[in-house]
Amino acid sequence: MTDTTSGDGEPNLHILSVLVENRFGVLARIAGLFSRRGFNIFSLAVAPTDDPSRSRISIVVDVHNTDATQIAKQLDKLVNVLEIKELQPGSSVEQELMLARVRAADGEAVREIVDDFGGSIADSNEEELIVSVHAHPNELDLCELALRKFGIVEIQRTGRIALGHLDS
Repeated sequence: MTDTTSGDGEPNLHILSVLVENRFGVLARIAGLFSRRGFNIFSLAVAPTDDPSRSRISIVVDVHNTDATQIAKQLDKLVNVLEIKELQPGSSVEQELMLARVRAADGEAVREIVDDFGGSIADSNEEELIVSVHAHPNELDLCELALRKFGIVEIQRTGRIALGHLDS
């Protein structure tokens, strides 16, 4: 499995795309497995696929103190897990959504930054703007950093989702 970040004390992140039966309790069993084994989930996103009987779970896992192959083997033992793929950073499309409530003292400057990152203003009043940006997580980190100078009141990020490139 491939390392998406590295360094002493830094997360060692891997992306797992897990296709599961869309049944009650599947997510709880997966979360329980991670908890019992001491695996740290960095982010998790789940939604039904084009087939309503199946869901895809994107799990970004920190394997700093764990063998990533072991995580996949443990997941594969769960009854409702149909398929597990590791998505390589260079051969996958990764996106995340960020909503941020930002002070609007300089609304035009905030709008410029949001435009630069391909985002939009989802709501606004005289005091605050709610911005919406979807991009690669690294780009969202940069956008968040740029917005901090205006004063982020509240922020929410969805966690990473990913699909393999069409040619991989």
